[in-house]
Amino acid sequence: MSKDLRIIFMGTPDFAVASLDILVKNGFNVVAVITAPDKPAGRGLQLQESAVKKYAVANNLPVLQPEKLKNPAFIEELRALKADLQVVVAFRMLPEMVWDMPSEGTINVHASLLPQYRGAAPINWAIINGEKSSGVTTFKLQHEIDTGDVLYSQEVPIREDETAGELHDALMQTGADLLLKTVQSIAAGTAKGTPQAHFEAADIKHAPKIFKETCKINWEASLDTVYNLVRGLSPYPAAWSTLQGKSMKIYKAHKEHIQPTIAPGEYETDQKTFLKIAATDGYLVLDEIQLEGKKKMNVVEFLRGYRF
Repeated sequence: MSKDLRIIFMGTPDFAVASLDILVKNGFNVVAVITAPDKPAGRGLQLQESAVKKYAVANNLPVLQPEKLKNPAFIEELRALKADLQVVVAFRMLPEMVWDMPSEGTINVHASLLPQYRGAAPINWAIINGEKSSGVTTFKLQHEIDTGDVLYSQEVPIREDETAGELHDALMQTGADLLLKTVQSIAAGTAKGTPQAHFEAADIKHAPKIFKETCKINWEASLDTVYNLVRGLSPYPAAWSTLQGKSMKIYKAHKEHIQPTIAPGEYETDQKTFLKIAATDGYLVLDEIQLEGKKKMNVVEFLRGYRF
């Protein structure tokens, strides 16, 4: 197998680190890493480096952090690297002049089984929609987002109680393994892309960006719908509702299949051991919550200090 591909890696969050790490550990020639500019964060608004930058610096990989991907100086820097292949994992949209530059093109690792769940939040939406499985796909970038030819895909089951955070970690490792397989096949000249039209399902589900309004719980929905929303948004950005006029994030909960005797959205509590809220066909029993202005805590601890 040939390993002399000159590879540029593009990514920012934790999800991308496992993929970069597997290329480095398998001896591939990563000539540069492109990641988001450092951003102020935390109470002191100190500049924070991305997870990918931290890894790259620790492993002596050259780092580029362009503000704008069409900046002529950045394009020149990119061209000078003479990459054969670009790998994108959890990065932003690339202009054509960037993704079309390498001779072997640009490949992306996407956390869904394409063509399902194209978009910014595939992990969250798979759980919110109550899917029983998800997966990872490697594909070649082309004009429309997440529509390029599929190289490889790997299905991953979703447990009934799995959260987005847990699925993220499972897909992160599966994605890294699938990327290695993909890059090895490109290096060997055996990679073959399959147009996504070949996999087209009648019902294509999308994974748009998640906003605060997306996270608001509608208690008029079924218990399963509410429970899936909580799982699909945990630990971030978290589903929310209100308790006595204050905003409350719900991180963990479980279902109680008893027909409620109260209206949807109303709560029951013994003020010591449980707090549950009615949906249309059952109760969501809260396990871990965060009330506005308070820290995240389990419900027993919360009830100890809260007065209804």
